[in-house]
Amino acid sequence: MILARVVGNVFCTIKHPALTGCRLLRVAPENGGPELVAVDIVRAGPGDLVIVQNEGNAARQITGREDIPARQVIVGVVDSIHREA
Repeated sequence: MILARVVGNVFCTIKHPALTGCRLLRVAPENGGPELVAVDIVRAGPGDLVIVQNEGNAARQITGREDIPARQVIVGVVDSIHREA
């Protein structure tokens, strides 16, 4: 899993049938890696800090769609993070 910030929406006029009804968002990993496109199942919004599951089998299990062509799924919106010194 990775922490990422929602930076935008992704709109597709043509897409794989398994993505029908799926909301897609652009997310930027907090560690500075490249932006990703993730399936949103928690109704995250622009600027939200989110938890992204980054593994294909988990994406299939979480969405319940065996043929979904996705690796990244937003599984949580972070309210706060407490770091120990």
